[in-house]
Amino acid sequence: MYKTVFIDLDDTLWDFSGNSKIAMKHVYEQFGLSRYYSDYEDFFTLYHTRNNELWALFHHSRLTKEQLMHERIGFFLRRVGLNDSPKLVNEINDSYFSSLKRQSGLRPYALELLQYLTRKSYPLFILSNGFSEVQFAKMETAGISKFFSGVILSEEAGVNKPHPDIFNYALKKTGSLPNETIMIGDNYDADIIGAQTVGIDQIYYNPNHNEITSSKPTYTVSSLIEIPDIL
Repeated sequence: MYKTVFIDLDDTLWDFSGNSKIAMKHVYEQFGLSRYYSDYEDFFTLYHTRNNELWALFHHSRLTKEQLMHERIGFFLRRVGLNDSPKLVNEINDSYFSSLKRQSGLRPYALELLQYLTRKSYPLFILSNGFSEVQFAKMETAGISKFFSGVILSEEAGVNKPHPDIFNYALKKTGSLPNETIMIGDNYDADIIGAQTVGIDQIYYNPNHNEITSSKPTYTVSSLIEIPDIL
């Protein structure tokens, strides 16, 4: 039924939440943030919550990449009276990205899923809003680049998921038809609603059992191990 599979990267295949926690711990220690935030778990929860809020705005082009990258660091500096100068924010972002690229954690059964889809001869393409300076490195470190025929990023397309233009761009670039393509992703807004707008079927990876309050996905799974039953 399907001839092309688009897959989101972060928190669908690559464990962004877990890997980010490790990378931010490096930042926390390198920049002596324990002087201002004595408990790392509380600090990371603060950062992670704000970062998710900013990414939601970025998905809908309400923030630029530069604004997102500054604000996700600047907010926790200002919160304790530190100067969020561009120089310091850039140093922290560079340290974070450097550490993030070295992390290789995958979501449960991600590798098994990719091996299965490859055996089934599906052409696989990453479709991500992530930044080019880290996405390719993350895939290489995790050992999953070999499974993909291509990587399509929002920076290349000029627009973010869930905007229909990035999905149309991906379809054109891969020579795929909407009714022969399926999108796998964990972000209901960016991946599922976005794919629906152009007539692409979807598999919503929903391990946290988030309530679906809008259009029902074509398929919903709580574990990647369920996807071979669909494909």
